[in-house]
Amino acid sequence: MLEKVFKLTEHQTTLKQEVVAGLTTFLTMAYIIFVNPMMLADAGMDHGAVFVATCLAAAVGCLVMGIVANYPIALAPGMGLNAFFTYTVVGEMGYSWETALGAVFLSGICFLILSLVKIREWIVNSIPMSLRLGIAAGIGLFLALIGLKSAGIVVASPATLVTMGDVTALPAVMSVLGFFIIIALVHRGYQSAVIISILGITALGLLLGDVQYSGMISTPPSIAPTFMKMDLSNVLEISMLSVVFAFLFVDLFDTSGTLVAVAQRGGFLDDRGRLPRLGRALTADSSATIAGAMLGTSTTTSYIESTAGVSAGGRTGLTAVVVGIMFLLSLFISPLAGMVPAYATAGTLFYVAILMMSGLVHVDWEDLTEAAPVVVVCILMPLTFSIATGIAMGFVAYAGIKLFSGRYKDLSLGVLVLAALFLAKFIYG
Repeated sequence: MLEKVFKLTEHQTTLKQEVVAGLTTFLTMAYIIFVNPMMLADAGMDHGAVFVATCLAAAVGCLVMGIVANYPIALAPGMGLNAFFTYTVVGEMGYSWETALGAVFLSGICFLILSLVKIREWIVNSIPMSLRLGIAAGIGLFLALIGLKSAGIVVASPATLVTMGDVTALPAVMSVLGFFIIIALVHRGYQSAVIISILGITALGLLLGDVQYSGMISTPPSIAPTFMKMDLSNVLEISMLSVVFAFLFVDLFDTSGTLVAVAQRGGFLDDRGRLPRLGRALTADSSATIAGAMLGTSTTTSYIESTAGVSAGGRTGLTAVVVGIMFLLSLFISPLAGMVPAYATAGTLFYVAILMMSGLVHVDWEDLTEAAPVVVVCILMPLTFSIATGIAMGFVAYAGIKLFSGRYKDLSLGVLVLAALFLAKFIYG
């Protein structure tokens, strides 16, 4: 059956090789089962229900990707998108988390339609590479600011907006220690560096008496507090349409970039540099987002950590299926997830920020008309505490700079339309 579904022989792999690859990928991304519930709990959602939704959404995404698309690409609720969900849509804009789930659901439907009608390529190709790189880096800086805030290293100041907090306090010290552990382990080649750091800092907090022990294994919590709770009544408001677009836009480019990166690492591209079964992979991703919203979590997307499993020998969807099974087994460690303090994950957010900012090396810094919009996105996204605002200002800046510089030929129709829409939103609210 495995041979028939995954074509192991054709892809020159074995069951053992795929299982090892799946376990490798899972260990590199398992931190999401601790980070995502904690982040969405700040939006007022039930921690236990979100924990279950996170595991189930990841399992659904991995299983669909593995069986339908037959790629070793794992999925889970995305970093950055969960922060946007909590701190911008709910925290800043004042919408309920139920409405935010409705926006995620609608963005998944839109993504699925785009995948089925095959106009994704036109959308992706119409957006300049510099803006794509800037958006990824801006989200990274946004996550870094959230990590520093949760660690107490950066605090509010009436005089300077932000300032340094008490770096000798336990949360700050533990966060820095966790970050150091991650970097050191990654440097030494440990694929499970992030999860080791989270568990290690949690154990240290337990020893210091700052964390209350509540057990390791139990039956999964009830998902009832978040299941099918999305509210679609407000998602067609003008202000919410920009939120839906932001969810869709970030997921679209996050998924596209991840698919290309994993395909290049695994040698999955054809002679023309295209990814076979791309439509199936995109359908799997969008379906996972829809399922995740129904279960009660933010946007589910493909994870770049899948490259770790590919590097370990993963060549087929069986790798993704193994990851999905591991997420299902994780349902029984909810007491452990509940014990993890915020400072145990702060270093993880900063580490993810580093990964997301690495693409800035590909920006053409000699061309200011390309570099300036990137800086606009990177600065405004964390300082306005809004991914949507950063994206919007990036498009407006790109179009304006190109027009004023006489480089109007660099502007695609898609960029002009989006820049005009964003500008109108800023003017008319």
